[in-house]
Amino acid sequence: MCINSLTFILKNRPSENSSILLLNHYLSVFFSGEPAQYDPTFNGPIRKRGCTDIICCVLFMVVILGYMAVGILAWLYGDPRHVLYPRNSTGMFCGIGLNVAQPSVFYFDILKCATSINVMAAVLNGLQCPTTQVCVEKCPDVFWALNPLAYLPNAKPRDYFNQTLCVPSFDLASTKLNVKEIVDQELCPFFYTPTISVLGRCIPDVTALKNIPNDFVNTPGLPSSINDTVNGIRNATGDIVNSFNAKEIGVRIFEDFASSWQWIIAALVIAMVVSFLFLLLLRFIAPVMVWVLIFGVLAVGAYGIYHCWWEYDNYRKSTVSIADIGFTTDFKVYLQVKETWLAFLIILSVVEGILLLTLIFLRTRILIAIALIQESSKAVSHMMSTLFYPLVTFVLLVVCVAYWGITALYLATSGNPVYKVVTLNSTQGNCGQIGGNVTCDPQTFYNSTDYSWCPSARCIFIKYNNEGLLQRNLFNLQIYNVVAFLWCINFVIALGQCTLAGAFASYYWAFSKPSDIPTFPLSQAFIRTLRYHVGSLAFGALILTLIQVVRIILEYLDHKTRAAQNPCARFLMCCLKCCFWCLEKFIKFLNRNAYIMIAVYGKNFCVSAKNAFMLLMRNIVRVVVLDKVTDLLLFFGKLLVVGGVGVLAFFFFSGRIRLPGSNFRTEMLNYYWMPIIVVVVGAYLIAHGFFSVYNMCVDTLFLCFLEDLERHDGTMQKPYYMSKNLMKILNKKNKGPKKGKGKD
Repeated sequence: MCINSLTFILKNRPSENSSILLLNHYLSVFFSGEPAQYDPTFNGPIRKRGCTDIICCVLFMVVILGYMAVGILAWLYGDPRHVLYPRNSTGMFCGIGLNVAQPSVFYFDILKCATSINVMAAVLNGLQCPTTQVCVEKCPDVFWALNPLAYLPNAKPRDYFNQTLCVPSFDLASTKLNVKEIVDQELCPFFYTPTISVLGRCIPDVTALKNIPNDFVNTPGLPSSINDTVNGIRNATGDIVNSFNAKEIGVRIFEDFASSWQWIIAALVIAMVVSFLFLLLLRFIAPVMVWVLIFGVLAVGAYGIYHCWWEYDNYRKSTVSIADIGFTTDFKVYLQVKETWLAFLIILSVVEGILLLTLIFLRTRILIAIALIQESSKAVSHMMSTLFYPLVTFVLLVVCVAYWGITALYLATSGNPVYKVVTLNSTQGNCGQIGGNVTCDPQTFYNSTDYSWCPSARCIFIKYNNEGLLQRNLFNLQIYNVVAFLWCINFVIALGQCTLAGAFASYYWAFSKPSDIPTFPLSQAFIRTLRYHVGSLAFGALILTLIQVVRIILEYLDHKTRAAQNPCARFLMCCLKCCFWCLEKFIKFLNRNAYIMIAVYGKNFCVSAKNAFMLLMRNIVRVVVLDKVTDLLLFFGKLLVVGGVGVLAFFFFSGRIRLPGSNFRTEMLNYYWMPIIVVVVGAYLIAHGFFSVYNMCVDTLFLCFLEDLERHDGTMQKPYYMSKNLMKILNKKNKGPKKGKGKD
């Protein structure tokens, strides 16, 4: 079997030198009896793989099963209709069931929602107001007030009220109540203002209110409450009305998207193509771009030094000094003093000198960074599928966010709603006798005569009951929902990083590129990661999750205690938040490199994190140089993609350039800047997705390169796997077999 394997390897090796090297290596391993360091199925220095961090894997699976159980419980006991659909005063939903033809809820006096202090908690919890609410087919869009003649003794209520806006159980045709009694019991509205439907609720149309003449509202005979309500709504929303109409702008923006969505998609496709081409061209233009950017920074610094010297020379003869000016908030005054420009001159000169010395002494490391960037571009070109893996991560993240949101919504609405009797006017009759703990049923309350002695008594929603076992633990379940959500999010990100690292590592450890690269490196890396390293990824994600939970708790405590904090407490809180922010950044950096080592060697998380950290610390200068050079290149690439596509979109959507044969005109848009903003944001997200893959490739190849340097010496037993360009920069080479003298 071993002979057949070696024969297969020799037949499929493209060069005689590589075949001899591998044959020598495998024979030495075979006769030495040591475990193989090199696995031909992976083409890299990995051990025989096994499942890592099994305990954390089991814990993660248990948490996921518990998360599913929480979702099932929330789905069984929750009722999101309490939030998604409005309710009328009887507790029935508008838009579904018997009220399917009446999708909106109409408030008799919406101003009471904001002015009634004793029921503010109910308003915030259940979107209920201490006024009668009825389901309507269409929100009224005109101003109407009850005619004063309706209060005459012989007036018939059906001649003055609109039955569609009255309480459903109340019949105007058969009622024996007079108009005053109907108004006092809020069975029908005695006035209403123009409204619009927002999320199924009839909200005052402040633009229409502004257009109502004051002399019409202040008609003699109308109750003063009408004038107070209309004027209150006007005063509360006058500034908003003067600035913009939200509904009108929303409609116009939707129209802009409807007329330009094809061109927006075309611009995003252009951004994707430009990002893709930029990454592929880095293998050819990376050296030029890096040196141009470096010398550009030096040139900018040199010009800054010249400008500071020129300004200093202009103010040299001035007798005014900083001591004469003192402290002032007008910083322009300091620019007219020679000491300011002298300080700028010294600072820029020192920075320029440091950059020049860095360039001189670190030129070899800069060349290594450029070579790794070129090698990364080659790796991406051989594995195009890696550029589209962020779509998989995006879909998984969307699933996690959607599950968390739905579970939180169902948990928040689990349990039956609790209604209590609340009086709108405690001074009316004996209404003051109504306590705050009397429960009621809204579906029967308005048809009974239990509170006929208090016309202003209302049955409104207070909260969801917390008497059951599930309801008593809702807060704990919500916390579990958040923690499990953060853990899943961090795990998905870790899965993507480890998968990409495994694919790019298979490229680096292929001795003969590209013939030794696996056929489907990305899918193999994905399957290998799920099969062996779920526990390690979950371990790293758990550490990051715990730190994020602590940060959330600190933000919550800071928000709740901000008013009571003294300067010392605020300083300590800011220090804690800053420390945990730095800790989160460090853990993300450590996890990222640990996942790379996991993908390469298949060891557990702690060992991989320690090895990665120590490896980076032993090469800290190379790490800094590569990181800064890569960041500079990718920043320039993002600027090129986003700026170029944004400028193109600006000239197109503003009408400055027109495509031949295109029916699109700028006049078709209400706000031409809206599609431009969408294109810029979309281009940035696309560029960030492409460049994140490239950045992962650079980091993976860099760690593999450092491992290659430390573990191998170029001999036949330990050949280098790095590219010839890297070996040339480091003045290293693989030693082939020496040719013997004499006859063959």
